[in-house]
Amino acid sequence: MSHTINHLKKLRLQRSELAVPGSSPEMIDKAANSAADFVFLDIEDAVAPPDKERARKNIIQALNDIDWRAKGKTVSVRINGLDTHYMYRDVVDVMEQAGDRLDTILVPKVGVPADLYMVEAMVNQIEMAKGYKTRVGLEALIETALGMANVEAIAATPGRLEAMHFGVADYAASNKARTVNIGGLNPDYPGDQWHFALSRMTVACRAYGLRAIDGPFGDFSDPEGYIAGAKRAAALGIEGKWAIHPSQIALANDVFSPPEKEVARARRILEVLKEAEALGKGAAALDGKMIDAASERMARNVLAVNEAIGRAGQAHMAAQ
Repeated sequence: MSHTINHLKKLRLQRSELAVPGSSPEMIDKAANSAADFVFLDIEDAVAPPDKERARKNIIQALNDIDWRAKGKTVSVRINGLDTHYMYRDVVDVMEQAGDRLDTILVPKVGVPADLYMVEAMVNQIEMAKGYKTRVGLEALIETALGMANVEAIAATPGRLEAMHFGVADYAASNKARTVNIGGLNPDYPGDQWHFALSRMTVACRAYGLRAIDGPFGDFSDPEGYIAGAKRAAALGIEGKWAIHPSQIALANDVFSPPEKEVARARRILEVLKEAEALGKGAAALDGKMIDAASERMARNVLAVNEAIGRAGQAHMAAQ
């Protein structure tokens, strides 16, 4: 291992992330009682310009009126982009009026590290002025060619950044890619056209201690397509995926939850390696396969996710 190690900044269960337009109080209420691990209340793309002020007010009210944490939910707000005149008011109003009820801010179309610096500076000042005891994290949405070209530098941003998301729709538009469905595959491409981008972002996340999250799959009438995309993302190390429709929540939770067989094997790996260590051995065999320190790290990853799922399940049941 390198002497430089960036540990995970913040562990949050994020298998499913439900996108909810702030313009719909009814949808916000339903989201709070859903099975989603993570909910982001949107003031950006899902809200038309004439509705943004009302959506912002709806979100502030929902943050204050709903006990999201008691329901086992992590709640985020997607603000408008830094290139709009809505963004500063999003940050100021939400943070000043409900900043101690918020877990993270999702910053869209991050292109350079300075984009996050601006939001962080605003959040820092508001938290100090309000005397909040909680700390709001930042998440970066990588959805432009510029953002992907700078993804490693963005990931290395110090401070509040704790996750990056791949926004496939705007990324496709930014690259002038030919797509038939948001997050879907072009049949003319031999394989997964999003593989490189997802893999590059995931590597950057893991290098700098961030969570890696996949974005939307637009055709919610195609659960098989959603599952296939989620499985490809999971194979790369992604730990969760957006749900743009409630029907996708269960699909994401299932794909990004380690199967019981995998959990049992992870526990067995730790047991066998502990026995080997007692005998002065650094490696051992399990079911005819060699296991070593790398196997232990992978096993602990599986068990950490499984424990987080257990805690979230208990919180969800208690809130019912």
